[in-house]
Amino acid sequence: MTWGRDAQHMPRTAINLYSVRNLDADLESVLRRVADAGYDGVQFAGDYSPLHAEPATVAATLRQLDLAVAPPHVDLETLRTDREAIREAFAPLEVDAIVLPWLDEAHFASAEAVDAIADDLAALESALEADGLDLLYHNHDHEYTALEEGAAYDRFLRQTTVGIELDVGWALVGGDDPARRIRNLGDRVGQLHMKDMTTGSEPTFTELGEGDVDIAACVDAAREVDVDWLIYEHDDPDDPAASLERGATALEGRG
Repeated sequence: MTWGRDAQHMPRTAINLYSVRNLDADLESVLRRVADAGYDGVQFAGDYSPLHAEPATVAATLRQLDLAVAPPHVDLETLRTDREAIREAFAPLEVDAIVLPWLDEAHFASAEAVDAIADDLAALESALEADGLDLLYHNHDHEYTALEEGAAYDRFLRQTTVGIELDVGWALVGGDDPARRIRNLGDRVGQLHMKDMTTGSEPTFTELGEGDVDIAACVDAAREVDVDWLIYEHDDPDDPAASLERGATALEGRG
């Protein structure tokens, strides 16, 4: 896989719908909130997804609202066993990549475990490529498990060719420097999860600008390497509707 973008551009903004999973609202209503808040697009995840709705209806709503679609999150089991459902759900939306949002800790517990999942992902990449889809991976903090040679995440990056959706909050909690990582990844990082967190013995989720992540430095790095999307995510907002609005305001002018 060759990752690259032809011309420098400004990233677009989106929200990952995991952030609002606790809203008592249907998908169309949520998409209207996203558009009204001022995001350029949306990232489908969890139950808020064309995998659980009528894709043609979702596509029509997106066109009406002038919302673009960032590569969506799809779990490993669905990627392995139900690619027909993925094709049906996302083909009407002209999606060209899928994000694997989670691999459990066991896959990063040793060099052998990392190599084994790297082989699995190579096969999955080939299968998705036949459908015109690239594969990206979204990190948490457990990928930074210390191996003899260094962090498991570094071995994972060397052993795979998948694109990267870097979650800057979890990267910081894992001991990484997110801005430096973005620059080192270069055109392999297609999009960022803009998540703020506090670090320490019990990391917590915060609104953008209220935690320990240097959001401005991450945005500067994103612009340098032509990242496509800045995607707001808050794993546990007290008020999902208000968080949706605050995320858009915090990203305003950054995309």
